[in-house]
Amino acid sequence: MSDIAELSRQIDSLLSEVSREGDARAAGWQSCIEHPDFAESARNLAHYLALRHRDLRPLQRPLMQLGLSSLGRLESRVLPGLRAVRGALAALAGRPAEVEPAPDAFFAGEARLAERSRAVFGPPNPNRPVSLLVTCPATAAEDPSFMLELAARGVEALRINCAHDDAAAWQRMIDHARAAERATGRRFKILMDLAGPKIRTGAVRLPRKEKRIARDDLLAVVPPGGLDAIDVAIKAFAVECTLPQALAAARPGHRLFVDDGKLGAVVESVADWGFLARVTRAEDKGLRLKSEKGLNFPDSDLQVAALTDKDRGDLDFVAAHADGIGFSFVQSAGDVALLQAALADRRPDDWRELSLILKIETPRAVRNLPDILVQAAGRQPTAIMIARGDLAVEIGFARLAEMQEEILWIGEAAHVPVIWATQVLEHLIKKGTPSRGEMTDAAMAARAECVMLNKGPYLLDAIAELDTLLGRMEENQHKKTPQLRALRSW
Repeated sequence: MSDIAELSRQIDSLLSEVSREGDARAAGWQSCIEHPDFAESARNLAHYLALRHRDLRPLQRPLMQLGLSSLGRLESRVLPGLRAVRGALAALAGRPAEVEPAPDAFFAGEARLAERSRAVFGPPNPNRPVSLLVTCPATAAEDPSFMLELAARGVEALRINCAHDDAAAWQRMIDHARAAERATGRRFKILMDLAGPKIRTGAVRLPRKEKRIARDDLLAVVPPGGLDAIDVAIKAFAVECTLPQALAAARPGHRLFVDDGKLGAVVESVADWGFLARVTRAEDKGLRLKSEKGLNFPDSDLQVAALTDKDRGDLDFVAAHADGIGFSFVQSAGDVALLQAALADRRPDDWRELSLILKIETPRAVRNLPDILVQAAGRQPTAIMIARGDLAVEIGFARLAEMQEEILWIGEAAHVPVIWATQVLEHLIKKGTPSRGEMTDAAMAARAECVMLNKGPYLLDAIAELDTLLGRMEENQHKKTPQLRALRSW
């Protein structure tokens, strides 16, 4: 009995502290929230952050021993979950327990999440527990059958990437999608990604006759047109960086990654013409430097406007034709406010009906995610995209496995849907056969509300495979909760 009394005291204290701290944080978000129905979700998110800032492991095993919740699945209902544990402890101690909430109230967060998923992705396919978002290839502008195939397979949403093609091609893709809707009765949500500020390699200069840059080589990085300004005494590989602000933010000791992390380097010195970096990671045979490859500066504080001039031009089309907008390189709540102001200029009466997809690609975006999320979802339908390609390079592949879990938890706590994106079933889509690892990865995607598939010749095969896989996972797992169906293998 003394153990139960001590656990009760600890839960009472935890509930009081989490409630107080969470309410204080939620109060600071009130000015961002225009939709009253999101206020409770923001409050639950604030309580979840207060809860998870504590190490709960000492409490978990004693609670499990009593057959109670281990506090491991409270994301969508923080205070109701803690109160339920407190009530159960009171009953075990023979004290009067507080009145239990009705099931609808206890699981209200799950209902909000399902409703918001529907707002962003449209009505779900009844044969699949997770929505699909499919990236349109350039050929979709010329081939009406592509959209018909997707509609026939119950795909919920289409992604058009504004980094590629042009408004005329985008319009043809949308026209084909609407024609497929009329033919099949299946409605698509059209989500269009703004390109955002792209950091790419430009022109390349090779030293002497060497073709590949390798570990311990020097790499000079310069602004566009800056190759001729490099000190003639420096015999190094050299490459332009298309974003001068990245060069200005680089400091000795900062890391640089090239081409999705295929090459890693550390800045050694900074000069008027750019900087010099030492290669610390490369394949044994080295890397052939090419233009139009991605550059990542994970340690540099890039003060770059999230909306480029191109984005503002594209937004004229996107705001008029899309159901939602993919926001690349969003890093702060201020970035979201900037986009919302631009949308209000273009659609003053109904811009809040457009959904917003927050693409989380950088460490700064991760740090600011709660504020970013409230600024967005407080005003319009919102989803989070775990942009695992850039994010893996920025925070490290080892940490990505941990971070994608945490982003799923944050989304669930805010009752906001999450998109599992980048290289899902990539080998199957490109080559026609899946790898073992990517099948396991795709199975883990069942905990998100939507899975994004990229383009490739075997895309339709991948959709069929994913339908089967996600359907099987639905019987075994819902978010973090195992579904204990009857085992039939033994």
